Amino acid sequence: MNLVAQIAMAAAETEHHGNVQLETLIFGVIAIIVFAFLALVTLSYKNVANRHSAKAEAWAAKHGKDGHEAGHGH
Repeated sequence: MNLVAQIAMAAAETEHHGNVQLETLIFGVIAIIVFAFLALVTLSYKNVANRHSAKAEAWAAKHGKDGHEAGHGH
């Protein structure tokens, strides 16, 4: 194999490794964004659930019932 062919193969291999590293980096960034989005959605859902629970407890306290009895009509 002549020198020009060796240089061309080395350049192609280097470019391939560079592309793989770039693809890995892009995949990592996308994964971080997706996980961050899922975490925000989960936290938002928990906040909504906690607010609804607090409203239910406040309603039960206002009507003289504790949370356990509120749904049973005691």
